[in-house]
Amino acid sequence: QVQLVESGGGLVQAGGSLRLSCAASGRASSNYAMAWFRQAPGMERELVARITRDAYITYAESVKGRFTISRDNAKNTMYLQMISLKPEDTAVYYCNVRSFWGQGTQVTVSS
Repeated sequence: QVQLVESGGGLVQAGGSLRLSCAASGRASSNYAMAWFRQAPGMERELVARITRDAYITYAESVKGRFTISRDNAKNTMYLQMISLKPEDTAVYYCNVRSFWGQGTQVTVSS
């Protein structure tokens, strides 16, 4: 069992920045890849970024150059630094490890 708790969401103007955190606890979560997904109203959940235990990283095309994913294995924590935010980044952002999901944190970008 893995427990995931996201934090750091909020309301920001277009062009602004936010940093999301995902604290993981449970069975050896640091051994697995971790990922950020997001889901906007009426849309399917989509992968934003993924980082393996050895820090191999992939990004969705829509966030490349603006978002940075990282992890601290000693703290079992993953981060998502988001800059140059756009209204289309508005969504609930979820942390994922294996088949486990966090409760989500709302990110709202106003124009």
